[in-house]
Amino acid sequence: MRTLTFIGLLFITLKTNAQISLTSTDFANGGDTVRMSQTNDPAIDFATTGPNQTWDYSSLVATSQVLKDFTPMTEAGTLALFLFGPFASPSYQGSYFINSSSIPLDQIAQLLGLPIEAFDQVSRVSSIGVTSIGNILTTGGTNIPVKSDTIEVRYELPLTYNQNYFSRGYTNLDLNPIQNAQWIQHRSRAAEVDGYGIITTPLGTFNALRIHHLILETDSLYIDFNGFGTWIPIPVPAVHEYEWWTNGQKEPLLRISTSEFGGNETVTAIEYRDIYRGMDAGILENDLKMVVYPNPTADMLFILANGLWDQYDIRDASGKLISTGQYSQWIDVVDLSQGSYFITLYSGSNKNTKLFIKE
Repeated sequence: MRTLTFIGLLFITLKTNAQISLTSTDFANGGDTVRMSQTNDPAIDFATTGPNQTWDYSSLVATSQVLKDFTPMTEAGTLALFLFGPFASPSYQGSYFINSSSIPLDQIAQLLGLPIEAFDQVSRVSSIGVTSIGNILTTGGTNIPVKSDTIEVRYELPLTYNQNYFSRGYTNLDLNPIQNAQWIQHRSRAAEVDGYGIITTPLGTFNALRIHHLILETDSLYIDFNGFGTWIPIPVPAVHEYEWWTNGQKEPLLRISTSEFGGNETVTAIEYRDIYRGMDAGILENDLKMVVYPNPTADMLFILANGLWDQYDIRDASGKLISTGQYSQWIDVVDLSQGSYFITLYSGSNKNTKLFIKE
């Protein structure tokens, strides 16, 4: 009897620690919605990885939630369907589009003097990968779809432990005839499945694969000023994304994003799969968007945030309150010491937080 009990416990342990692989069915597709929570923790451990790991993130506490809506291509406009619909070439037949922060909207909107209502990324999910095939920019109520000339592979499938892959993406968005302007994005992605094991989050305990992405990007914008055209570089820091995936959850159980400055990484975003906690009132991801620029900054901080906000406060990496005041799109931070800070906007019970670096 004891032998049978021991064998049963050993079987359960081995099953719990089993390596998994990821296929296309584990990723979101058109028509899916996925709820994610966000939190702030500049000291969170994103470095520990390897085989047969146990990651405990059960103490994460949500500060906000979003509902990600992976909209099927059938709901796109006519031009977008022409480029990414069922009659496009196979590699450009999109599975969904979703609001994206892959371009610095606030910088581009200021430079162009155009209202940018939305910027959506178009993705394709197939048995061999999840790819970024283009974008849809909405300005002044007009949808401008553009195909990526070089398709970036975000996930090479199936994914297993010790797998490595490299991909490049190139997109040229021409805003003519609305305006004599172009935006060019060059991206590279080096990804490694560098760990597996068991992860615990507020959602539960799961077998997981850990994936590390290093994303390098160079953006530039061409603008015609009264007949004189010029290219303006838009600085984008190196980005690391650390993701823990399991089967069937459609998005990572946990994603930690960092920006790299001078060889040091600073946590900029943390999101994780979660149950509904009544913190978003059904608001979709693009409605909660907040962007700060320039980041890093030496003196002034420009804030672009949807919604009506009353107050703001700034806290250091330890959570200590540094300053507070009435909300304004421009906030003077010249007197802050060099380092990492969180700025939070408030309106009643609502709040929105973003990390910035003071040079």
